[in-house]
Amino acid sequence: MVGLSPSSPISDPSDDGGVSGAGFRRVLVDGREHDGIPVGDRGLHYGDGLFETILIRDGMPCLWDRHMARLALGADRLGLPRPSPAILRHEAIRIGTELDHGLLKLILTRGVGGRGYRPPVSPHPRRILLSYASCASADPYVDGGVAIRFCETPASVNPHLAGIKHLNRLDAVLARREWDDPEIAEGLMCDDAGCVVGGTMTNLFLWDGGALVTPSVTRSGLAGTVRAVAIEAAARAGIACVERAVTRRMIDGAVGLFLTNARIGVWPISRLADRGLDPDRLPLDLLSAVRRTAHTPEWPDP
Repeated sequence: MVGLSPSSPISDPSDDGGVSGAGFRRVLVDGREHDGIPVGDRGLHYGDGLFETILIRDGMPCLWDRHMARLALGADRLGLPRPSPAILRHEAIRIGTELDHGLLKLILTRGVGGRGYRPPVSPHPRRILLSYASCASADPYVDGGVAIRFCETPASVNPHLAGIKHLNRLDAVLARREWDDPEIAEGLMCDDAGCVVGGTMTNLFLWDGGALVTPSVTRSGLAGTVRAVAIEAAARAGIACVERAVTRRMIDGAVGLFLTNARIGVWPISRLADRGLDPDRLPLDLLSAVRRTAHTPEWPDP
């Protein structure tokens, strides 16, 4: 991991980075090609829905089954009818195969409902699929790692919503407003007890030289697809990985840190606030295995 200075600017993966004014290249709404939804949609009014952001490589998705499993878990948690896996796969193929490299965003809302919070008894969920072209940027995995910071905005705490990728992301939006320095790639967020939950868009791992620790997602945070890959890869490699509350003091004592999500795969951290970190002290074989799995495109069997 040499070549790029730790302070080199990294493009923000939370930016859409597409070719149209809205960022996306192509969109399907309930299987039809248009980019509008009814103003009565509960996703717009209340954030009543879910989403998945899926990496596309060579026209195929990465970690499709994991994304579908989390979407199904979220639908059950919110009381939404599960969308047909066959329909989602068909629609994803329609707009994803044209991308050599990019992103597929899948949004599921409860659909149109009456005024007020009470959801309709028999909802008609709406499917929205958008494709985004990927922007060329330096790869922190091979080029020296990323610089990150702590955020002041607290992460929301709600055990019923923890882990799933629901549409209510205002805490991350406000946290991301806290910096515009292109040299800072991500910000870490803490809960109301001061424990570190993860990044605005990522999961965090601490390395103590022999084992991994990652923040629990039972009260807050997101059960990331690549987070699960990393935990499973560590188990196969005989490396302990503990899911628990993570304090700032634990982070201060860590030998190394890295971030994961579906878009980036793995990001070693080279600087946190004023503290420098050496990415080469991380378990590099493990990180390579995680990255390889996270970036392997494959359509599941129909």
